[in-house]
Amino acid sequence: MTRPPAPVVLLRAAALAEGYTDAELARLVRRNDLERLQRGAYLSGPAATPDLRHRAVVLATLAGLRVPGVLSHGSAALLHDLPLWRVPFERVHVTREPPSAGTGSRRLRLHVARLSLEETCVMDGVVLTDVTRTVIDLARTVPFESAVVVADAALGRRTTTPARLAACLDRMGPVPGSRRAARVLAFADGRSGSVGESRSRVLFRRLGLPAPALQVEVRRVDSTLVGRGDFGWEDVATLGEFDGRIKYGRLLRPGQSAGDAVYEEKLREDEMRDLGWQMARWTWPELDTPEVIRDRLERAFARGGRR
Repeated sequence: MTRPPAPVVLLRAAALAEGYTDAELARLVRRNDLERLQRGAYLSGPAATPDLRHRAVVLATLAGLRVPGVLSHGSAALLHDLPLWRVPFERVHVTREPPSAGTGSRRLRLHVARLSLEETCVMDGVVLTDVTRTVIDLARTVPFESAVVVADAALGRRTTTPARLAACLDRMGPVPGSRRAARVLAFADGRSGSVGESRSRVLFRRLGLPAPALQVEVRRVDSTLVGRGDFGWEDVATLGEFDGRIKYGRLLRPGQSAGDAVYEEKLREDEMRDLGWQMARWTWPELDTPEVIRDRLERAFARGGRR
């Protein structure tokens, strides 16, 4: 035998049952055919991304628990394929019902909370918090910007609703972080089309800029659609666009090149300017230089306010 079976996560007990020996497992690790995740658990083949590796760690950790629990918080978000912006992956998050103790280890973070049946689901044999409860748990425990990214995505994919989020938070009562979560829910908006757009909205708030309308339609005199801006401040005739590279990939039609998509985007922007709109764009790295975006927008506001 030279390679383990197909599953991504290989547990030692399963490998031994398949006829492997500890010596063979050690040899496969040395040859990089297996990656040792933790004691008694291996990853078959290299993980392509940190997300994929953490998924493997999650499955391995759950399999090794003596007392079962419900996968939750960032670990549940990962399995739900929700974007995690600056949410650490170091530990697997599990929630148990009281009177369990909220302890843990270097690999495991244990939470103690009541979970109703409707707040859990099963994916690939793993019991985890559903999207609504996962969003609320993160909104209570991670920084505002990170929580907004997750909440916007869940709302945008329609895997939860504002009403369901509010009801979940209300059922939990005055638990730690509930006020923090309420602020996230009040700000979250499913019309944010990407992590960059969600971060941009948080940045506007932090800078004290006026809150924009989202996905603003620009139409010609005959009412035909020119396009949509990520953000719009109609009183100063300004549109804002977050320029993530992935956007142009989404714009591609069958057979169209990225260069063609960028060219068409330029024509669209030129037509919006001809209709009297000011345009301000920023990129992913510029989200970490707030003053650059603030100055760019304020200049656009000044031009648009003079029309």
